[in-house]
Amino acid sequence: MTTTVLIVEDDPQISGLLRTNLESTGLTCFAVNEGSKALEAFDRVSPALVILDITLPGIDGLEVLRQIRQRSAGAAAAVPVLMLTARGSESDKVLGFEIGADDYVTKPFSTRELVARVRALLRRTRTEVVEIIERGGLRIDPSRRRVSKNGVDVEVTSLEFDVLLFMASRPGRVLTRQALMDQVWGEGRVVDDRSIDSLVSRLRRKLEEDPAKPAYLQTVWGAGYRFSEGPYSPS
Repeated sequence: MTTTVLIVEDDPQISGLLRTNLESTGLTCFAVNEGSKALEAFDRVSPALVILDITLPGIDGLEVLRQIRQRSAGAAAAVPVLMLTARGSESDKVLGFEIGADDYVTKPFSTRELVARVRALLRRTRTEVVEIIERGGLRIDPSRRRVSKNGVDVEVTSLEFDVLLFMASRPGRVLTRQALMDQVWGEGRVVDDRSIDSLVSRLRRKLEEDPAKPAYLQTVWGAGYRFSEGPYSPS
């Protein structure tokens, strides 16, 4: 099966470089240079992953990301999006993750590193763990990368799914922010503690009856987070 990567980048040299290097690994690439074209291409080619520049003519990359997430609502864990931009401030990174980005590479970048991150994101979305985790109405299906609560599908991004699965597979174990960053983003990451806190907060808003008193994703003050220990049934 062909794996297609959508490249959204207005610099033809960078776009061409990305396409050449990614296609050399066996991926198929489709490149556009504007935000409006990106949304049309996303609907048409159904990419497995999107590389998205923030600074684009017309619709900027952050708005493209918002619309991509809206369009994939109700599906299994959303198509991973890697943000590619010259902006390197912490606020820009956090905003990208808040909207639903899965990784973030700042220009100038190492082509080898970027290709490695793309491959890592694609591997994550192909998780083939068969055990389904159920806990108090929450159901996590790793093989389909799908989450539901009381029988209703919950829209989560690829990144949110990975964090949730990692924690739920280790109920009761205290996981430091460092451990979560290492597991989900790996080495060479551009995230920090604030990014992890923001991601857990988003998951709580989607999963908890009362996010202020979480039943699933609990804070262990001064240490990190844990998935609530208690009766849950793997099917």
